[in-house]
Amino acid sequence: MSRNEIFSKNLKHLCAERVSIAQICRDIGINQQQFSRYLNGAGMPSAHNLRKICLNFGLQEQHLFTDPVEFMAQRREATRNASPVSQDPFAHAFPGDIARLRKYIGSYHIHFFTPSWPGNVMVGFTELYEQSGQVLARTVERGKNPEHGTINRTRYNGKSSYLGGRIFVMEFESDQEGSITETVLYPAHRQQRTYLRGMTLGLAWRPRRSPYASRSIWKRIEASQSLRSSLSKCGIYPMEHRFITPTVRDFLLEKTRMTGEVNVS
Repeated sequence: MSRNEIFSKNLKHLCAERVSIAQICRDIGINQQQFSRYLNGAGMPSAHNLRKICLNFGLQEQHLFTDPVEFMAQRREATRNASPVSQDPFAHAFPGDIARLRKYIGSYHIHFFTPSWPGNVMVGFTELYEQSGQVLARTVERGKNPEHGTINRTRYNGKSSYLGGRIFVMEFESDQEGSITETVLYPAHRQQRTYLRGMTLGLAWRPRRSPYASRSIWKRIEASQSLRSSLSKCGIYPMEHRFITPTVRDFLLEKTRMTGEVNVS
């Protein structure tokens, strides 16, 4: 049996464990027509695509070239021994439709309300970047503590996903007591990708680590702007400040029909 045939049989077995070929291709970020060639034994993936396939299925590359009978026996044994508790329920949630998500890779200034600074706008910095088949997120927020005059900096790291026509960003802050933030954004119109609009659910550091929800609007940062310059603009701004553009101001203050929203002002 040729190397192509071995790979094809093992790949077909893996695909039978998933809902659809189309979803697999979206998850991996591979053209479905090209993927069908791999399934039919008519072609082999490049080293880059092979790595993406292995990452998606959680396998080492050599496993896909194991004798098919042995490979299927190994998969059955792995399935039998896997307990529902140990399986990651988010394993297939990220990155979702990575081809569409890639359009939004870049840096943004994020704007939202927080109970920590009532009546003001928190401006933070978020970067979406691709790594090992995932679109990861890192966020920096900072604000001046009115009691001590010190600058509080908070850093988050997480993942983003494109599902059902929405962008989801889940982030974890571990430097202090730990918290999780979720942001859901509407994809920008094809003619306008400067702003992404949505909602953020998080935990304020004061008072009393209060949970909150707020409208959130992301403004794309021009590629020519340096990281240092972008971070220098993070902070707490009064609503009327010139750095808060009319588009941002109107969205944050607009009356909403979003269920459960808390407008902190």
